[in-house]
Amino acid sequence: MAGPLTVGAAAAETGWSARMLRYLEAQGLVVPTRAPSGYRVYGLPEVNRLRSLRDLRRTFALELTDLAFARRLRREPELKRAVDGWLASADDAGSWVEWEQRKHERLLAA
Repeated sequence: MAGPLTVGAAAAETGWSARMLRYLEAQGLVVPTRAPSGYRVYGLPEVNRLRSLRDLRRTFALELTDLAFARRLRREPELKRAVDGWLASADDAGSWVEWEQRKHERLLAA
C-alpha cells in the first residue's frame, strides 16, 4: 500500500466490496477519515482493521451483526447490564430445573 486509498482501492486491497465498506462505516466497525472533498480515505490503520476483521470473522464464524451488537454492548452499559442479567437468569433457571429434577428422582426412589 503506497498511501491513502479511496473506497474502491481499499476494497480491491482488502477483498471487501465498496458497498460493504460503506456498510461497515455505517455500523461504526471501520471508519475511514474524510478528505476535504468529503471522499472516504483509507489509511494503513483502516486497511489493517479491515483485514483483521475478515480474519476474525473467518476464525470465529462471526456475522457482522454479531460484531455490531458486541460493539453496542461495549458502548451502552445499560444494555450490557440487561443482557448480562437475562443470561444470568437463564443460567439460574437451568440450575433450578436440575435441582427440581434431582428432588423428584429422590422422591421416586424413596
